[in-house]
Amino acid sequence: MRNGVTQIIGVLLAAVTFSAYQPALAADVKILNVSYDVTREFYQDYNQAFAAYWKDKTGDTVKVSQSHDGSSKQAQSVLNGLEADVVTMNQAQDIELLRTGKLIPQNWATRLPNQSVPYTSTIVFVVRQGNPKHIRNWDDLVRTNISVIIPNPKTSGNGRYSYLAAWGYALKKSIGDEQQARDFVAKLFANVPVLDTGGRGATITFADRGIGDVLLTFENEAALAQKQFPTNLLQVVLPPVSILAENPVAWVDYNVKRHHTETVARAYLEYLYSDAGQELAAQHFFRPKNQAILARYATRYKPVELFTVADVAGGWQKAQATHFADGGIFDQIYQPHL
Repeated sequence: MRNGVTQIIGVLLAAVTFSAYQPALAADVKILNVSYDVTREFYQDYNQAFAAYWKDKTGDTVKVSQSHDGSSKQAQSVLNGLEADVVTMNQAQDIELLRTGKLIPQNWATRLPNQSVPYTSTIVFVVRQGNPKHIRNWDDLVRTNISVIIPNPKTSGNGRYSYLAAWGYALKKSIGDEQQARDFVAKLFANVPVLDTGGRGATITFADRGIGDVLLTFENEAALAQKQFPTNLLQVVLPPVSILAENPVAWVDYNVKRHHTETVARAYLEYLYSDAGQELAAQHFFRPKNQAILARYATRYKPVELFTVADVAGGWQKAQATHFADGGIFDQIYQPHL
């Protein structure tokens, strides 16, 4: 009997010892990146790069699904139940919405470098080849013979940045006179024939449908439009002054805990700050935070005087309440074309 018990114990110990030294089986991991609508191509390339990096590092296979639409619309979808593991937005206000819904903590912005902003952009003008209307600065957008395409500031971060860029230019020119800024932006939107819900829709309206003399959009979307519509002969004009578009990211704590994906979701965003991630951002016409990599693209990223949302509107929370909330300044000045 004793020999039998000894044999059983020996077998169990051998099994435990064997299992302790076995490498963990590789896993298949899926995460969802909910982003705004002009980052599709960037994240398609980035997802492949990250998957290769993660496979080499851990042996696990990670598949990243993408969801794209207007930034604010996407944030609302996540708040309403779209189970994003990570969000990569174009303004902090959209991620703050998730904090108010208790999906992420109050300190979300401090968990990654640069207030969780791995790259930036700015608002530029896209015009027809040869710039037949001679559009070079913001004042040109309020001329009576100019048709301007801008996405809706109520649904699009692209549209909000464009609106605030015009507002900031007018404030700067009028030395802080808000009435003059209001009048300027009202004239500009009087020249807007249609408001698409997001930046990609606005690009299609301008480049594919041929509506408008100038498109206001992010620098990266402008470059992509030139690539996607080569026969339309589009030209990018960088105005002498514009707005700094900061593009924050966050993992969604409520969802990653339920999905058991916190480790990979966090690594996915941290990889944006790596040399490889920053290089990919630069290649896709986002301005990387890594100054050494940015310097390598000096011929692509021309110098421009940039002001921030805080400079011209007191930050996103105040901008939302003053300009974009129902009954705010945008609602007061915009008259839809019938």
